[in-house]
Amino acid sequence: MYRTNTCGELRLADAGKEVTLAGWVQRVRKMGGMTFIDLRDRYGLTQIVFNNADNAELCEQANHLGREYVIQVTGKVAERSSKNPSLPTGDIEIMAGELKVLNPSEVPPFTIEDDTDGGDDLRMKFRYLDLRRPSVRKNLELRHKMTMEVRRYLDSKGFLEIETPMLVGSTPEGARDFVVPSRMNPGQFYALPQSPQTLKQLLMVSGMDRYFQIVKCFRDEDLRADRQPEFTQIDCEMSYVNQEDVIDLFEGMACHLFKELRGVELKRPFIRMPWAEAMKLYGSDKPDLRFGMEFVELMDILKGHGFSVFDNAEYIGGICAKGAASYTRKQLDQLTDFVKRPQIGAKGMVYARVEADGIVKSSVDKFYSQDVLQKMKEAFGAQPGDLILILSGDDAMKTRKQLCELRLEMGNRLGLRDKNKFACLWVVDFPMFEWSDEEQRLMAMHHPFTHPKAEDIPLLDTKPEEVRADAYDMVVNGVEVGGGSIRIHDSELQAKMFEILGFTPEKAQEQFGFLMNAFKYGAPPHGGLAYGLDRWVSLFAGLDSIRDCMAFPKNNSGRDVMLEAPAPLDQRQLDELQLAIDLKEK
Repeated sequence: MYRTNTCGELRLADAGKEVTLAGWVQRVRKMGGMTFIDLRDRYGLTQIVFNNADNAELCEQANHLGREYVIQVTGKVAERSSKNPSLPTGDIEIMAGELKVLNPSEVPPFTIEDDTDGGDDLRMKFRYLDLRRPSVRKNLELRHKMTMEVRRYLDSKGFLEIETPMLVGSTPEGARDFVVPSRMNPGQFYALPQSPQTLKQLLMVSGMDRYFQIVKCFRDEDLRADRQPEFTQIDCEMSYVNQEDVIDLFEGMACHLFKELRGVELKRPFIRMPWAEAMKLYGSDKPDLRFGMEFVELMDILKGHGFSVFDNAEYIGGICAKGAASYTRKQLDQLTDFVKRPQIGAKGMVYARVEADGIVKSSVDKFYSQDVLQKMKEAFGAQPGDLILILSGDDAMKTRKQLCELRLEMGNRLGLRDKNKFACLWVVDFPMFEWSDEEQRLMAMHHPFTHPKAEDIPLLDTKPEEVRADAYDMVVNGVEVGGGSIRIHDSELQAKMFEILGFTPEKAQEQFGFLMNAFKYGAPPHGGLAYGLDRWVSLFAGLDSIRDCMAFPKNNSGRDVMLEAPAPLDQRQLDELQLAIDLKEK
């Protein structure tokens, strides 16, 4: 055998045992007549000792080992004279008696350590080396444990794990599809699924009752820290349920994961916040509730006093940063520059300090009496030492989003976004539709299969923009970790939904006839939810990007720099597919 033990399991109780280990050389240290090697495998790290006095030839062989050589070592476990309390194996070492090089290694392009000297692009190009680093490996171990707990929990609730196809038809709503040409059907294309949405609904029609799948999904959209072109969903669907049933079960699942994987007991029930309230108080449908700083609208207080920026605004709002009145002019200028960044888009920022004596000092003092500024202070409930920051604009929704970015920035600066603190909530009562300037029509905010709230169904014919959906998102620390809805199970209501979305009956039948026809054969009421596995893992690991919890992620351009994908097809493949490439100039 190559090894009797791993590099992470030996302890002081094993002293005197003859063992064989195999792994990678982490580092080589020479001290007098002795050579020390740190040997690493997936399970940990063990110190190996080669003594020149005992075996000069073996010690000389060890001196020629390089970083990342794969070796096999046999020797006796001994107690270390200089123990390393930071290592689980730090009380022991192996006194080497035999050494075999299983495979030499070139010098790696970066150090295989937690604090590596490799940049992002270099580590992604050599991702198989990056995965040897303990910090990266731990993320994948956490991912594995999470999928096991998910399966355990859902199995206990009567769910069946059922696979759905990876090659499906293209859907006109939502993000862009990745498409796959069909050789056997020239000129026709499959799509990779953005979600198994319609398929899991068909499983409910088929009587499966409770379905789940840990499934790859694909969306051809612009990337950011919490997006990748391919990602993994914990995809679930249930029959004979309402919104409360779904929320209760998956809130329980969240609590189970927190307890088993983080040792955190969450208080139930989670906060429920209507979408309209979230947008009004936080400017976001995924508010971070680890800290306060809710928005206060100031239209009634600050309009009509001769300050044209506010007098001409459609919205004036602010936040109160507790204890931040000590901010210097330089720090305030930095905040102003922050909100004026192109990606945020504010034209400026007004600030006001509450002094120790309760007097309010503002950057627009000359336009406002102290009486008005005191009313503003009272609106925030501000105290001496607090800092008020105000934005305005001619579009309320846009200005609230800018204020949201300012709130999050202040939360970061004041240390209020602790990664070891968790604030969970459900955002509910989403609008059913949103207007698309690009398409010049109403679009489904979630997807076209979402059921409208029963009391709003009469508005579908008269005021569809006011219809709310039986939809719900779970938010943790300002991150949407999952969402779902109760689905339409009536073919007539589904046809009405497609009509509002601009589908002709013929187009609706062409795209989704299989689903609408299935509803005619006794579809049960049903609903579900999909958790983002990558987001959950990154949240539990305290990561800033989901990329760091994937084995082989894409970069920000959607490229795999290790596999050099995507890449052109060779002409023979194009001919087989009966495709011709005609690249347009940008």
